[in-house]
Amino acid sequence: MSDMQFVAVPQLRGTLDVPGDKSISHRAVMFNAIAEGTAHITHFLPGADCLSTIACFRAMGVQIDHHGDTVTVHGVGLRGLREPNDVLDCGNSGTTLRLLTGLLAGQAGKYAVLTGDASLRSRPQRRIIDPLRALGAQLDGRNNGALAPLSVRGATIHGGAYELPIASAQVKSALLLAALSGDDVLTLTGRTDGRDHTELMLAGMGIDIRTNGTTVTLSPPAHPVLPYALSLRVPGDPSSAAFWWVAAAIHPNAEITTTGVGMNPTRIGALEVLTAMGAQITISNARTEGSEPVADVTVRSSSLQATTIRGAIIPHLIDEIPVLAVAAAMAHGQTVIADAQELKAKETDRIATVVAALHAMGVTAEATDDGMLITGRGALNGATLASHGDHRLAMAWAVASLVATGSTTIQGTDAVDVSYPGFWRDLQLIAR
Repeated sequence: MSDMQFVAVPQLRGTLDVPGDKSISHRAVMFNAIAEGTAHITHFLPGADCLSTIACFRAMGVQIDHHGDTVTVHGVGLRGLREPNDVLDCGNSGTTLRLLTGLLAGQAGKYAVLTGDASLRSRPQRRIIDPLRALGAQLDGRNNGALAPLSVRGATIHGGAYELPIASAQVKSALLLAALSGDDVLTLTGRTDGRDHTELMLAGMGIDIRTNGTTVTLSPPAHPVLPYALSLRVPGDPSSAAFWWVAAAIHPNAEITTTGVGMNPTRIGALEVLTAMGAQITISNARTEGSEPVADVTVRSSSLQATTIRGAIIPHLIDEIPVLAVAAAMAHGQTVIADAQELKAKETDRIATVVAALHAMGVTAEATDDGMLITGRGALNGATLASHGDHRLAMAWAVASLVATGSTTIQGTDAVDVSYPGFWRDLQLIAR
């Protein structure tokens, strides 16, 4: 993996079109692969994770044409996936592994094995295995299904009610995809407050899926041609835009605009936190593209104050916590991050790795069981920081380097290719 060295820059100025939303890009390929008809997807994220999803569906007989950020999916219908003749490699993508496991669980008569890289094989899978088994799925894996590789023997999925114990869009989506081939209505209750891209997209494809408060109900399609293909432009990814929002807020001479960013309420927790910290934020040109709200977001140099990040907002910003920790390090006072145990189950243990990096940059930070305490000092020291192969960490450390005293070396910078292949190019565009 490559290393890069950075120093602080005098100013940050510019307008950026951030890559397409990673969550929506995954789903646009997956859902259209099992639809009837052809879908054209633009502003698709051509990152490593989404390319893993394309490769898996091609291995199951789906024709997918991919050119840059444009993808055409020729759907094979809900029952049309071919049994793969080799192991499906999900790379580093937890979304690919977990959602595909749910989808294949309901493909009666078909068998598949799903694996990934060393990082993905170490991440917990019982969170999907146990609820899917409760619905009738026939699944197995290492440590009784706790770890990949996972084996899936398609079976009849039963409807009924299931209470989600954690707010995870991946778990919720896996169950909903399994239920598409189920024999009865599935009702989900409990922690359904994760990202709702699956619900919105399936509804747009003609599936009878309804949300009422914290209850999500899906009725398996009775008509053989559902779901219908859905062409769309993928909104800009707020998790990617968040790096530029924080960069502008902590830099003394900055103004950055990110255009066409998704404003789905389940995804803009980082904006809410930065607003609470006193960031100067302007939202303009609000509109709807497909089933998702989008807008342009401008952030300017700000004097940030510490805040508390916990509770219901955590699922709406879990991927942005590493860069929000950088904002906290530059704020006045102590920021508390809690209820974020999920950070331990990401590409790395993001509690331990973030706290270690902040220590290296001269920040007082303490890891807790479910988050961290960060005492802002309004300054950062240059240091040598490891990405640990985690794309969110590599980009967070790059943001920190823009205001750090001295030079900062980031080890493993190519990790950004997972979600933001053009990150270093965009950084050069705004750093002046």
